[in-house]
Amino acid sequence: MNKNISPFGVPVPKGFGRVQGEDDLQCRKPFTFEKIYSIISIPTISTLVKKEILLESRQQHSFFGILLYVACTVFVLYLSIGQPEATVWNGLFWTNLLFIGINAVAKSFLQEGRGRLLYYYTIASPTDFILSKIIYNLILMSMMCLITLMLFSFFLGTPFNSRLNFIGCTLLGGTGISLVFTFLAAITEKANQNAALMAILGFPVIIPQLLLLIRLSKYAFGEIFRDYALWQMVLLLIGLDIMILALSLILFPFLWKD
Repeated sequence: MNKNISPFGVPVPKGFGRVQGEDDLQCRKPFTFEKIYSIISIPTISTLVKKEILLESRQQHSFFGILLYVACTVFVLYLSIGQPEATVWNGLFWTNLLFIGINAVAKSFLQEGRGRLLYYYTIASPTDFILSKIIYNLILMSMMCLITLMLFSFFLGTPFNSRLNFIGCTLLGGTGISLVFTFLAAITEKANQNAALMAILGFPVIIPQLLLLIRLSKYAFGEIFRDYALWQMVLLLIGLDIMILALSLILFPFLWKD
């Protein structure tokens, strides 16, 4: 077997599978936020992201299952209520994205068995591993957001006035949802994949984001905001995303150590 090829068929960067020494053991220890830049390995993260994409391409039933869920949900809504008014349309859209995020992102750790996680432990730092999960889930959730928006626009109409503003709000919301559920999936994986734990932890975190996103997206429907109020909501959402990302990078090594 070629030493430069991983078991997943992805090229391994130079130094990716090095033997653990004293320096590696230091990387395994919990770290502070100031040490992140010295631990991150771009080639390792790139390889792990490629691994995620390769596994997803081999297990297409998962991806197309989510697409089928999105299409069926939108079509049933169309048969039930036709083309609703803007307020109803907006609420249904973000509710669908919430459940899509749970199905698409929260499963990211379910396919990782204990043996595979042990293999990752020997070749990558916890920062590289969680960042690869975050990047892949961000790409996946962005795709799902755009597909959902296309289906909603086709079946339920387009009641918003500014398409670009709503697309930007959708991508911002998809980023927040993917970050939250990636972090929660990492926690629940260490709790024997307890789905109830994810619901309990996720409710107080995701509800404020959804309320902000619903409020912010009304700008695309023609609602007028004060100048500072609009940017205040945008910066608040970005701040919440940065907070979740920082918590993931700081707290995940403690879970990784176990």
